[in-house]
Amino acid sequence: MKILYVDDEDDIREIAGMALELDPGIELRIAASGSAALAVVEKWLPDLILLDVMMPGMDGPETLAHLRQDEVHGSIPVVFITARTQPEDVETFMALGAAGVISKPFDPMTLATQARELFARVKG
Repeated sequence: MKILYVDDEDDIREIAGMALELDPGIELRIAASGSAALAVVEKWLPDLILLDVMMPGMDGPETLAHLRQDEVHGSIPVVFITARTQPEDVETFMALGAAGVISKPFDPMTLATQARELFARVKG
């Protein structure tokens, strides 16, 4: 499974990267911004994108909107990773086309499992 993890915070990217790479079935790429994520997607087609919501420049929802406009990459499932997990926030993210929401702070020991479960739910 190919996962792109996108977050502007160095320490969170590092923790998520270590957590996801513990799963031998995951091939991982990491990006530090929405624009960097779009550049990665152009060259490497992930099965799933884990995307931070609040980032400077291009935030998560804007990055998702750019992806959805692209015919080739528009169907990649995107899961938001955010501290904004009130029911109305989650509803908004799902209405934007997110495949799910993972709460920050996330549990590094279960991050790969959560990603796999959300991917399986989307792919049926």
